[in-house]
Amino acid sequence: MISVEEALAHVLSLAGPVASEQIPIDQALGRVLAEPAVARITQPPFNASAMDGYAVRTTELHQALTVIGEAAAGRPFTGGAKPASAVRIFTGAPVPPGYDRVVMQENVARDGDLITITETTGGDNIRPAGDDFRIGDHHAPTRRLSTADIALLAAMNVPVVSVAKRPRVAILAGGDELVGPGTTPAPGQIVSSNDLAIAALVREAGAEPVILPIARDTVESLHQGFAAAAGADLLVTIGGASVGDHDLVGRVASELGLQQAFYKIAMRPGKPLMAGRLGATPMVGLPGNPVSAIVCGVLFVQPLVLAMQGLASRKRLLKARLALDLPPEGNRQHYLRATLAESDDLPLIRPFASQDSARLSLMAQADALLVRPAGDPARRAGDLVSFLPLRG
Repeated sequence: MISVEEALAHVLSLAGPVASEQIPIDQALGRVLAEPAVARITQPPFNASAMDGYAVRTTELHQALTVIGEAAAGRPFTGGAKPASAVRIFTGAPVPPGYDRVVMQENVARDGDLITITETTGGDNIRPAGDDFRIGDHHAPTRRLSTADIALLAAMNVPVVSVAKRPRVAILAGGDELVGPGTTPAPGQIVSSNDLAIAALVREAGAEPVILPIARDTVESLHQGFAAAAGADLLVTIGGASVGDHDLVGRVASELGLQQAFYKIAMRPGKPLMAGRLGATPMVGLPGNPVSAIVCGVLFVQPLVLAMQGLASRKRLLKARLALDLPPEGNRQHYLRATLAESDDLPLIRPFASQDSARLSLMAQADALLVRPAGDPARRAGDLVSFLPLRG
């Protein structure tokens, strides 16, 4: 068995170069830039008024001034600057050449076309040309594009962006005991949930899941399932990765030429996990126990999908205080489902008493995975521990 870190390194090595596509910016929310966006204009394109008021000269603040015109957003003042003059101006309007200050209207007394400035302190209230960005400036966030990014791209006059393609992930669950949701299970059957769970994890990471028909525990059915995954950017199988008589996924994948990177990890839940490359397609084989499948999906599948889009792929461990005493850990790194509660400084983390890898109800209640390294000694309530958040 290899460590979790070694297994993750092998999985991430399957990502390969990022494929890209061009899309309109109105479709780019949540996508990842594959190359920097370049501003095609300067913003603001001129010295702009930051408020409603009067454009004046700083040297003439202490004398009566004659209002000779008006400037509004989209309607600049086109007359020339004259001595002892001012221009009525509104927020966003170009400051006429020859004026170097905007006095807010609250600090001006007006009588007809004459104004007197009643308060001369403060700044010039002018946004200089290029104060936001200039033509040729790059915008290259290494994260998914946000609402503010879309606004910025539009302001930069960028109508189309190059983004990482959403990886197409084929999901193949297998087992004679599985039936689809909404079906009445026959004796010995259960409703399949793993394929939907992994599809949700994949979609959450920015990929497009394709759930394939459930494969039966026969070589022929698995061959059909693998054939149906042709053209996918990633194949994720669920179940059949162990060593039982009916665990055929590894055998069939080997027959089809799987270059296996590893098999079995020193972790719980989720020891029977494999990964490799099937031709040009990366493949990850998840265990069939529901909680094991989800935990391995969080630890390995989601980071791989993120890496395929050029995103940082390692999940950051956070710190919490233990809510109860725990006995020593065994020889495998353990990911315990747990809840989080507020405390004076760090969150308080409480693992469930049961960590049965078939109990989805506890997985659904969990806020976090408490991470205990292999051989971790007994812990006392209040000790600092590490966890992976499952929400937010």
